[in-house]
Amino acid sequence: MTTQEIAERLVFLCRSGRVEEAKEELFAEDIVSIEPYEGLLPRETRGMSNIRKKAALFISHVQEFYGSTISDPVVAGDYFSLAWYSDLQMKGEPRKINIELCLYKTKNSKIISEQFFY
Repeated sequence: MTTQEIAERLVFLCRSGRVEEAKEELFAEDIVSIEPYEGLLPRETRGMSNIRKKAALFISHVQEFYGSTISDPVVAGDYFSLAWYSDLQMKGEPRKINIELCLYKTKNSKIISEQFFY
């Protein structure tokens, strides 16, 4: 798959509520995930098994999920980005719109890194 095809597939699956399926299909086994800072989620996560644990940790802290909006991807070479708006309420916090910029790098038809800015 080209970077454009990977980007479009990721957006399609995530817009369909199939985020975990998207990861299983499109992420490389040795993917690296980078958050902007250490907090609830670790600053850096390596490997699919740890990505699954990170997702479970995040989901365990969501009290209510109201929906999300994902922009169309912007592709440049082996990279693509998208904006992701999530309407949710974390446990013990007020409802909010979480806005993040997501940057992905591809290689050999897989996503090898993801980095989030929020």
